[in-house]
Parts: sequence; structure tokens; C-alpha cells
Amino acid sequence: MVWDLKKSTKYFLMLTCRARSGERLRRLQEGHNQAEKLFLKQVWWPSFYHFRYLHPEYEVDDFKDGKRYLDFAYIRPAIRICFEVDGYGPHLKNISRWQFSDSLERQNQLVIDGWTVIRFSYDQINENPRRCQQIVQQVIGRWLGDELDQTSLSFVEKEVLRLAIRKGEAITPIEVEKYLNSTDKTVKKVLSQLVDKKMLIPTSGTMRVRSYRLGDQVKHPIL
Repeated sequence: MVWDLKKSTKYFLMLTCRARSGERLRRLQEGHNQAEKLFLKQVWWPSFYHFRYLHPEYEVDDFKDGKRYLDFAYIRPAIRICFEVDGYGPHLKNISRWQFSDSLERQNQLVIDGWTVIRFSYDQINENPRRCQQIVQQVIGRWLGDELDQTSLSFVEKEVLRLAIRKGEAITPIEVEKYLNSTDKTVKKVLSQLVDKKMLIPTSGTMRVRSYRLGDQVKHPIL
């Protein structure tokens, strides 16, 4: 996936730059440093293989009537998650008490404004990326998957839907087999049940369905 990652990351940042101007563009070009790029490479891409709904250097109104910038914002209807990547270096050692307090107040205000705030250190991302991936998947899965627990679906059916939710696009039977570590026969049965319940909709193939997307019954309440 190395080639896909480099190409996709470059394209993602290029498109984002085209949509920015002024201070937002400058911050993205100059401020998106090694720690943030490592987050994309080590954590986000291996978790989802796409950058949809993710916004780097996202601008928000400050509680002091100014502007603040989040390293990454994951935004969907009713969902706002801030991912911050904290580097470690001399600038942190020399941070003043005022700056430290301001940083805490900034995070508190984001929470008050309805943001979920997740913070990683550079060392966490560099040395234990798998754990960071799990945290990202868990926080997004909690937002997008909680309503599934209120349904009468089986455990396996819920897991298939959570896979589709996390991926953000159509899933294939082979992907489900690997995810569930199950047989082709079992997967076909589960997918057929979810189609009957209108939780999944076939998107390609007629005699033999090759991919499925989430049905509106799942998408509308939680997406």
C-alpha cells in the first residue's frame, strides 16, 4: 500500500490546498509538519484507506473572538471529532504557564462546543501506531455504531455493518470473510440476511453480488 498511500496523501493535501486561502492556506503549507504527516501515514490511512470527512488545519472560532486551527477535524452530520498531534521538542520545554493554561482552556472550549477531542503524542504515533489506530477506530465506531446496539441484529450482523461504517464505502464478501475470519457460506448467509432487512444494498453484480453498501435505514439515523 506504500504507493497508494503516497499518492493519496499528496492528492488529499493538494485538493485541500486548492480550497484554502490566506492564513488557512499558509498554515497548511507551512504548519503541516512531520508529526501530522506521520499521523496520516501511520494511523489514519491504515485504519480507513481513504481521507473522506477528514480536514487538516481546520479553522474554528476562538472563545476570545479570534481563530484557532485544529490539526485534523473529522466532520459528519452530528459528529465533530478533533484529532491533535502533539510533538515533543524544545518549544514544549520552554512553554510558559500562560501558554499551558491557554492550551487547556482551548481544549475545554472545544468540548463545551460539542467536539470530541483526541490527542496523540509524536512518540505514540511513531512507536505504537497500531494502538493509535485502535483508538481512532473506537472513537469513530462508537459514534457511528452505537445505534446498532439498539437493534435486534445478531452480533455477526452488527460487526458486518460496523465494518461498512468504518470503511465509508462499499464492502466485498472477501473483505467480510477476512474481517470475520469466517467461511464463504457463512458470509453469504449473513449478507443475504442484511439485504433482506434493508441494512445492506447490493451495488454491483446481478447473479453474484460483488459488493454492498449501507442501506438508508442505517445511514439516515447515524450518518
